Amino acid sequence: MIVRAKGHIPKPGSGDGAGKNQRGPDGVMESGRKKTLLKAGALQNAIFNSANFSSIATDANGVIQIFNVGAERMLGYAAADVLNKITPADISDPQEVIARARALSAELDTPIAPGFEALVFKASRGIEDIYELTYIRKDDSRFPAVVSVTALRDAEDTIIGYLLIGTDNTARKQAEEALLKAGALQNAIFNSANFSSIATDAKGVIQIFNVGAERMLGYAAAEVMNKITPADISDPQEVIARAKALSAELGTPITPGFEAWVFKASRGIEDIYELTYIRKDGSRFPAVVSVTALRDAQDTIIGYLLIGTDNTARKQVEAEQKILDQRLRDQQFYTRSLIESNIDALMTTDPSGIITDVNKQMEELTGCTRDELIGAPFKNYFTDPERAEAAIKRVLSEKKVTNYELTARARDGKETVVSYNATTFYDRDRKLQGVFAAARDVTERKRMDAELESAKSLAEKANLAKSEFLSSMSHELRSPLNAILGFGQLMESDSPPPTPTQKESIAQILQAGWHLLKLINEILDLAKIESGQVPMSREPVLLADVLVECQSMIEPQAQQRGIKLTFPQPGIPYFIHADRTRVKQVLINLLSNAIKYNREQGTVEVKCTESAPGRIRISIKDSGAGLTPEQLAQLFQPFNRLGQEAGGEEGTGIGLVVAKQLVELMGGAIGVESTVGAGSVFWFELVSVAEPLLALEESAMQGGNAAAVAQPHAPREARLHTLLYVEDNPANMKLVEQLIARYPDFSLLTAVNGNSGIEIARTSHPDVILLDINLPDINGFEVLNILRSDPATAHIPVIAVSANAMPLDIKRGMKAEFFRYITKPIKVGEFMEALDAALEFAGENR
Repeated sequence: MIVRAKGHIPKPGSGDGAGKNQRGPDGVMESGRKKTLLKAGALQNAIFNSANFSSIATDANGVIQIFNVGAERMLGYAAADVLNKITPADISDPQEVIARARALSAELDTPIAPGFEALVFKASRGIEDIYELTYIRKDDSRFPAVVSVTALRDAEDTIIGYLLIGTDNTARKQAEEALLKAGALQNAIFNSANFSSIATDAKGVIQIFNVGAERMLGYAAAEVMNKITPADISDPQEVIARAKALSAELGTPITPGFEAWVFKASRGIEDIYELTYIRKDGSRFPAVVSVTALRDAQDTIIGYLLIGTDNTARKQVEAEQKILDQRLRDQQFYTRSLIESNIDALMTTDPSGIITDVNKQMEELTGCTRDELIGAPFKNYFTDPERAEAAIKRVLSEKKVTNYELTARARDGKETVVSYNATTFYDRDRKLQGVFAAARDVTERKRMDAELESAKSLAEKANLAKSEFLSSMSHELRSPLNAILGFGQLMESDSPPPTPTQKESIAQILQAGWHLLKLINEILDLAKIESGQVPMSREPVLLADVLVECQSMIEPQAQQRGIKLTFPQPGIPYFIHADRTRVKQVLINLLSNAIKYNREQGTVEVKCTESAPGRIRISIKDSGAGLTPEQLAQLFQPFNRLGQEAGGEEGTGIGLVVAKQLVELMGGAIGVESTVGAGSVFWFELVSVAEPLLALEESAMQGGNAAAVAQPHAPREARLHTLLYVEDNPANMKLVEQLIARYPDFSLLTAVNGNSGIEIARTSHPDVILLDINLPDINGFEVLNILRSDPATAHIPVIAVSANAMPLDIKRGMKAEFFRYITKPIKVGEFMEALDAALEFAGENR
């Protein structure tokens, strides 16, 4: 018999086909069993009337006896297709049936055969059994189902069949995936500890309080069911506030309490709101609650369902997000402030050169508003669009550009030269976003650069003019001195020897002449230092060697005044990194002052010490009158002659200034300590050499070379040597003539200008040529070039004898390849030594 549940349970035997589809030999007995089944009370009318549940009843063997409309709808079979024909296992996934049999066998430790027995085994043992399986429809499609199995028993508790009530689990499966998005209510909510599910009756008294509610609120279900309403575990102030808000919103008075929570739901309005729940321990937490009215078949409200979630985490996230948002706004404001406060015109462009943002300075530079600039091509605002576009391309290829010059043109035509500096920028995934650029107005800088360049040019011209002046002054002063000192030296060594009175006069002439030369050199040194024309050749220098040379040079001056000199004894080999010539110049100046301003029969003591790591101090202590604090304050100032008042000492007053500047040029320092009546100590410090042993080797090598140079030349070959002297100054010419006349093996030819000197050299082929530089027709350098270019004269050694004594003059002369460069006034010994060297060279190359 087929039972269709459509509002009532058919009586046994009623309906078409009664008795047709009965199973078993005895039809009457089968009919009686079905009557017993229907009377068992295991089935309720509502189940059979529902199309939402599949209700399948079987006999004790599992053969389907009842197949309701829900089963027909879900599985696609008509009841007639399955009744008395198959078991529920036949419309289930066979692999799941096998898997269930295997799992139950292991769980219950008894063999269970795959098939219907596996589906009802627990129920047959009185164990409640709800499980998931996959049903197979008539069209072979499949769907998940949740099945509840109950054993049907008669009055004697004998199993007479089984009832399998199933629900299509497809929606629930889908709902589980969409639960967080859709917020749909599923049966799983009631079993979840993550949701509080509270169901009330129509008056609000709690009837259901699930495990989620227990976990969240701290109450056991028994403590609240049939005792309180949800309003009693909510913040009372929020309840009152909600009642007021709803009253105003809906235009109807709403009493504070449970009514305020469910009023909208009672009117069929979807209602989800936030509230604060109060736990059993008094603590509070925010919750989001969804309220639904529960209705019976007549649509009468029989209660309310409040499903809530703990909103603490979300609130915390919201609070944190709020803080982050504020920080972001602050950062954006800070960044914007930085951009706007920048003195440069700033802009960003996309990779194609379209402007995406600018600051106020860019607006001022172009005369356009921010809105006008954004979206426009970057190149449009420059006098040379192609060059501007090339700048963007260069940034993209090289990642950055610096000091790229462009000229911006404003709307009103104003042009501004800018220095364009740019770099690429990226998002957090390192994807190129565009170019960040700064354009700095360099118009003023360009003007200043031009002025600076002009000033530099003027300074260079001034320095050149100063150099020319110094060279000219040196020449003009040295030329007459050359005659004075030259003839003085000749007179001093004349034959027959001069009388004692003549010797005294000659000595005075020479002393005055050499002193004048010293003054000239000091003035020129100061001028050279101030114009930056002092050549420095810093190298390792053995201080002891320099001191020995200075002692021999200064000893005669000390002896004249009875001054006792004390120099350091050989000991620690102090090496300094300095210019040997300049160190000697500084030492001679300080020693000369120590003697000059000392008392008669006084003392001068020289010491060398290591004042600090890497520093050597040379001190010169005298026994003079000492200096007052006022005098000390005036030291090292140009033209300050401190000895003038006391004893009228001669001098320019610039020797200490030159010494100070030379020491500082060598990286050192100079100073003085003095006590009136006790004398003074002048000192200077220089940088020591880090590796003295290596410096010692170098010094030894240099010393060896110097010794070789200083060795006297071999005696001249006993033959007549011809010299040619080209000089336009009669006094200088006369001096050399008289000097050469003392040597019978010399024959002197003379010329008063360059061209005549060249002609004589070509016709007479002298052994050595003495050549002045400043000649009336062509200068000495031009004469030398002509002689060198002529094979007939190219081999003749040429010695320059010039009053051009500036370091640059001497350097130029040696670069031009003069054999020697002798400066006026000449020293006879130096002159003859150079002449002997030239004759030796000429003999070797003859």
